[in-house]
Amino acid sequence: MNGSRVGAVSPAKRGAMTVYAALLRGINLGARNKVAMPALRSLVESVGHEDVQTYIQSGNVVFKTRSGEATEIASTLEDVIAKELGFRVAVVVRTQQELKRVAGTNPFLAAGADPSALHVVFLGSAPSKASVAKLDPDRSPPDEFAAAGAEVFLHCPNGFGRSKLGLDYFERALGGPATVRNWRTVTKLAEMMASG
Repeated sequence: MNGSRVGAVSPAKRGAMTVYAALLRGINLGARNKVAMPALRSLVESVGHEDVQTYIQSGNVVFKTRSGEATEIASTLEDVIAKELGFRVAVVVRTQQELKRVAGTNPFLAAGADPSALHVVFLGSAPSKASVAKLDPDRSPPDEFAAAGAEVFLHCPNGFGRSKLGLDYFERALGGPATVRNWRTVTKLAEMMASG
């Protein structure tokens, strides 16, 4: 990494610390988009974020920052990853309160579903009601989904890898970038953010 700070936080933008999670799409899948977690932590620190932690290898970063809005943070991280690592990946950002809400409102968990069959699609922004209405509830039985704000809760009893409710489907239907996490990762990130 060179010494430049892409999108570094200016002193004028500094305020109260907020805890965020950044969720990267499609890294460390086979030989594609390889990122070591120490390097990822350094990149996140290089744009002014603090107390940076990562969880497993799929691109989950928890940090504190005084800077801007989630969309600005996501864009800055996408830019610094592209500049320093040579490839562009989508980054979806959530605050501690947003992730706490997701962890506490899964309709399938409330209905008694096996947590190992649950996933959450995190969208870059909340889709229009018209786009959500066009989603096909019978696309991949017995799989189910429930859209809520900028998330789509998934229940895939036979495994997410076998489902036709994949990321490509939701990105095409709802527009914009998205990334998916299993329920264990969602709850772990919520715990990390609460303890930070």
